[in-house]
Order: sequence, then structure tokens, then C-alpha cells
Amino acid sequence: MRLPAISLALALLAALAPQAAWALVGEITHLSGAVVARRADGSRLLSVKSEVREGDLLVTADNTYARVKFSDGAEVVLRPNSQLKIDAYAYDEKQPGRDNVAISLIKGGLRSITGLLARRNPANFRVATPTATVGIRGTNFGALFCNNDCGGVETVGGGTPTNGLHVDVSDGVIIVSTPAGSREFRIGEFGFVAGLDALPVLVPPNQGTRVNLPPQTLNTQIQGGTVGKGGALECSIGQ
Repeated sequence: MRLPAISLALALLAALAPQAAWALVGEITHLSGAVVARRADGSRLLSVKSEVREGDLLVTADNTYARVKFSDGAEVVLRPNSQLKIDAYAYDEKQPGRDNVAISLIKGGLRSITGLLARRNPANFRVATPTATVGIRGTNFGALFCNNDCGGVETVGGGTPTNGLHVDVSDGVIIVSTPAGSREFRIGEFGFVAGLDALPVLVPPNQGTRVNLPPQTLNTQIQGGTVGKGGALECSIGQ
């Protein structure tokens, strides 16, 4: 008699597992262009107010900016031609011990403003990139990963950003780590990581690469807009 009970329990767990993997963690609040969420059960074109779930791979198209607001108030804006994976996102206002955010910037760039989770448990918030991991202490920061695909981005000097990870900090502190070591970057500082086995280095302000965002992604009254060369949503890099 116990075997059927065990089998029933396993069946229930199997039925619940996909729901847990696709837990709702946020929504699209601003969007111009096209963004797709790739999931285990297929891909879906998102729009403003579309749900974002744990496990989603968010992919932005050309000239697309997408702003995601998470359940703890954190916000991430993705640049055009970017890919962001929501590896894990656990936030419960009444259970701080369960806090856990792990996202991966696979391609492109983003600007992140952390929320309640990062303020109460900063060690439990991390952003992985192909060359380094970024930890935070309640902050506003930008990250841009170049791999022969930043030709449309201009630096302060008018050149193209070097291949690797570029970071900038507008508020708080970030800790960038690779197998070679770690380095803190504070307000107003710029950093660069050339490769997985390279040390993060400080970049002079006049040579830094900053992820600036168009007004439409920052204004809570505007949802959407137009993009294009010279358009209002065109993103400028460098300052």
C-alpha cells in the first residue's frame, strides 16, 4: 500500500517542478522594439506588462531597449542585441534567508538598479558574464560585454570599445571577480576585464565606457517609443 502513495507523491512533485522553474519574478515595464523570452517550453514575444519568469532567456533585437522590473523593486534595462538569462530569482519579503538572485549577461549590455533584496542581502545578488562575475552592495551600475560586436558603440575618443567586459558605477560599490582575482569599483569609477583569466583593472574616467540610457527607459510615464539612427531612443556610450 505504501508504494502507490510514494508513486503519487513523485507524480505530484513532477507536476509541480515546471511551475517552480517558471516562477513569476517580474514584468516588462518599458519596451521599444522586439524582445523574446526563450523558455524550456518554447519562445514568446513579449510586450509591455508581459511576465518575466525564472529561467527566461531575454533576447533583444536591433534598436530595442527593454526595461524589466523585478518583484523586489530591482530594475534592469537591456540594450539592443543583448541576451540576459534569469538563472535564479528568489525573494520573499518575510523570509530574507531565502534571498537569491543570479542572472547572466551572455551578450550585449545592461544597466541595473538593485532593489530591496540587494540592500538587505547584497552577497546574494550576482551577475555573471563571459569573463567575470559582478557582485554588488546596493548600487546602480552598467555592464557592456564586447565580442567583436560593439562596432556601433563609440568611446569618448571616438573609437570602438575593446573586446571584454566594461563596467561603470553610478551609485554604491560593485565587486568584479575572475579566477585571477577581484577588485572593487566605486561611484564614478570605470572598470575593464580583458578575459576570463585577467585581473579586473581600473580605467581612467576620460577613457571609460558608460552605459547611458535613452529617456524613454527612465521615464515612468513613457512606455515604448521609436528607435533608430539619431532617434530619441538611440543609446550613447561613453562620458
